[in-house]
Amino acid sequence: MGYLPLPEDGASALFQVINQRYLKSSTILTTNVGIADWVGAFGDATVAAAMLDRLLHRAAVAGIDGPSYRLRGHQNQADAMRKGVNPRVS
Repeated sequence: MGYLPLPEDGASALFQVINQRYLKSSTILTTNVGIADWVGAFGDATVAAAMLDRLLHRAAVAGIDGPSYRLRGHQNQADAMRKGVNPRVS
């Protein structure tokens, strides 16, 4: 969640899912958008605040900083190219 802004009906549908699961089941959500920037991701401050209220109540938030695991191969290849080494040959 967060790579592209959700359309209004998408934000509303996600809110309905979160609201139905609230206090009934665990929910794991991953995003590349900080909590303070959720208004931009949902386009509506009221929906974002209501969703955050439900998600953060009794929540454990784990912030992960550091290099991207998925981009690791690309970064290694770019580093090798900078050094003049072909990573697929050596």
